[in-house]
Amino acid sequence: MALTVQALKVGTVHGFSQAALTFSRGQFEGIDFAIYMFLVRGGDKLLLVDTGPGTPAEVKERHGFDMTQLPDEEPRAALAKAGVKPEDIEVVVNTHLHWDHCSNNDLFTNAQILVQGSELHYAAHPLPTGRASYERKPGMSPAWAKAFGRTVGRDGDYELMPGVDVVTLPGHTPGSQGVLVQASKRYLIAGDCISCYANWEGDAGIAHIPSGSFTSLEDYFRTFDKIEGFGCAVIPSHDLTVADHPFFD
Repeated sequence: MALTVQALKVGTVHGFSQAALTFSRGQFEGIDFAIYMFLVRGGDKLLLVDTGPGTPAEVKERHGFDMTQLPDEEPRAALAKAGVKPEDIEVVVNTHLHWDHCSNNDLFTNAQILVQGSELHYAAHPLPTGRASYERKPGMSPAWAKAFGRTVGRDGDYELMPGVDVVTLPGHTPGSQGVLVQASKRYLIAGDCISCYANWEGDAGIAHIPSGSFTSLEDYFRTFDKIEGFGCAVIPSHDLTVADHPFFD
């Protein structure tokens, strides 16, 4: 069976800062962005990349954002539409440990959860500017910790299975990573290194635009160079238009 990637939309955040997604662009503009889980089928193991946010009520209470989630976007329902149950997932890859990418890790009870070791270390002790994204604020237990016993920190680039590689993409966070999938062509599930197509397409100023949220711009631009070397098509993590064409084969 050929490898395929399917984007499962699990919510929409409303009125987010444009500049937080595209560095210094749209300083006073608000946008909506989508949140996805990515199902990779056809390999040795059934793989899910990122597990999405909590419920809209949890997102509002813990982070102050307005998020809508249609009934068929609830993670179990989104998986069911794809013919998959949470217990079927054998491997979860978190591109990083911000709340909107890992809040349902505990749902996948039979899965090994893979992150970069450097990401685990930073998530436990982020700089003050990163505490909210990692849910390391006083009185708050981070969602990623709910499945800590099944979480494995593994550093560097490696083959996960034939046709599927995990690659380091630091910049947005120290341990950001992506998943390269060799389908009919090569796709990169890019995490928040590339939140929207606009990040990768760039503008008249620069070829590729970082997120407005980063831990190292030097790492970020080295990561862009690395992605160019892959000769791949990128799948961004939050672009609303991904939901219009959710199958990548």
